[in-house]
Amino acid sequence: MDRFDEISAFAAVADARSFTQGARRVGVSSAQVSKLVARLENRLGARLLNRTTRDVSLTDTGRAYLERARGLLEDFEALEGSVRDQSGPRGLLKISAPVSFGANQLTPALLDFAAAYPEVSLDVSSTDRIVNLVEEGFDVGVRIGQLADSSVIARKLAAVRMVTCAAPNYLQAAGAPATPQDLAQHEAIIDTNVPEPTIWTYGGHNDRYEVRVHGRLRFGGADACVAAARRGLGIIRTPAFSAAEDLRAGRLTPLLCAYEPQLIHLHAVYPHARHLAAKVRAFVDFLAERYAGEPEWHQGWGAAHPAR
Repeated sequence: MDRFDEISAFAAVADARSFTQGARRVGVSSAQVSKLVARLENRLGARLLNRTTRDVSLTDTGRAYLERARGLLEDFEALEGSVRDQSGPRGLLKISAPVSFGANQLTPALLDFAAAYPEVSLDVSSTDRIVNLVEEGFDVGVRIGQLADSSVIARKLAAVRMVTCAAPNYLQAAGAPATPQDLAQHEAIIDTNVPEPTIWTYGGHNDRYEVRVHGRLRFGGADACVAAARRGLGIIRTPAFSAAEDLRAGRLTPLLCAYEPQLIHLHAVYPHARHLAAKVRAFVDFLAERYAGEPEWHQGWGAAHPAR
């Protein structure tokens, strides 16, 4: 088991490129993880890691060793997991989720999941940053939009409309835009938590419109943008789940529905593994069932999304 501890410590440090972060991943002190790695290198008679005051990197020997070691670690984890899972989902489930979706939609689902699986503990981190699930120790992530990370497995859960909307009092004073190009004449409330905050895109592949918008209010999140729009301070473009309650209540009015961009999607993502833990499988299946069919955030307001 000493050898397994050494290999686990080495893999954690290599993945995190840090002895401190690697120690956190394996749950020991920095001094202990340093001692384990040094002992492994002494036993092998080879340097596996290059160490500087700012960084830790793999040597060529370390890279080759790590590639083989991962298989052993995964086999061991699969062996232990298969025994643990015989009694059903249990243990700590670490989840990363986007801030606005977590507040509006995910929290009730998490509470229902916790009630249904009392042997599973939840540790939920809300952030709009795309986390590295493996390096940061998450079991599963909930993500919205395009997925660029090929190192994870993704399961599509639901569609999400990007809705343009404004309060009735704003539209009464400024008028309603009839086409996306009209937005250039309006006060936009800009969500800076997107790749191109001032470029709003509409239409599909064959009828794509890009409009540069402007406005005096900028917020790093959908919830603040929705609150500002509710006050009549401008037009927003936001995921439907952020504005659904206000749209249903008439506090916001949907605009440019015929020009809406293509749907984006909600996914559950989790790292590749030879053995998928029962707690992860149960959570992903739970979300898939929860969000099956037409999402709740698309119901009870406005025109249907045009078929694309």
